[in-house]
Amino acid sequence: MISRKHQSIIRAQLTEFSLPPITDGLVLGRLSPIGHVAVGTALSLLTTTAFEHLPIEDDVISDVLIRSAILRKTSKEQLINFVLQEIKPIMGAEEIIRLDIKIEILLEVKQS
Repeated sequence: MISRKHQSIIRAQLTEFSLPPITDGLVLGRLSPIGHVAVGTALSLLTTTAFEHLPIEDDVISDVLIRSAILRKTSKEQLINFVLQEIKPIMGAEEIIRLDIKIEILLEVKQS
C-alpha cells in the first residue's frame, strides 16, 4: 500500500476595505449589470462625496460617474474624450471599470 501526503499552502493579500469602494469614478458599459441610477443611489448612501453623471452616446460605454472634484480640474469634454480614446478600446460593453485618476495642473505666473 502506498501512503501519500500532501501539503496545502494558502496565500492571501490583505488590504483594508474602504468606503466607498469607488475613489474617482466608474465607466459603465452599455450592457453592464447595473445602471447609473442604481450606482448613484448606492454612492449617495455610502459617501458624502459628490459624484456627477456624464451620459455618453456610444456603442460600448453608456455612462461615466465621476467625482465632482475631478471636474474642477478638467472639463467634462476632456474627460469624455479620454474615456472614449483610452478606456473604450480595452473595455467590453458588459463591464464596469473603476477609475483612479491623477490630474496634474501646471500653473505659470508671469511677472511684469
